[in-house]
Amino acid sequence: MQRIIQVLWPSFIAAGVMDIVLFTLLDPIALIYQNAPLFTTRLGAYSLGFFLFWLFGAVSSALTCYFQCSTAQLNKICKSSEPKK
Repeated sequence: MQRIIQVLWPSFIAAGVMDIVLFTLLDPIALIYQNAPLFTTRLGAYSLGFFLFWLFGAVSSALTCYFQCSTAQLNKICKSSEPKK
């Protein structure tokens, strides 16, 4: 549980900051794709942007945690998930 919090909390904060910075510089209603607006409401754009940033931050934090593990720890995880013979 502690590892999950270590991954999700920093990525949540980073997503909030990235969302603020991006949408301070960019109006989501002004985004056009094939002559049609990409978003119909600003709230939808803000929400989608936040959750995408959170996802990318969580993946980045999870990979950092994974690469910090030693090979002994990774082998222990793999052995515990193998079926018993």
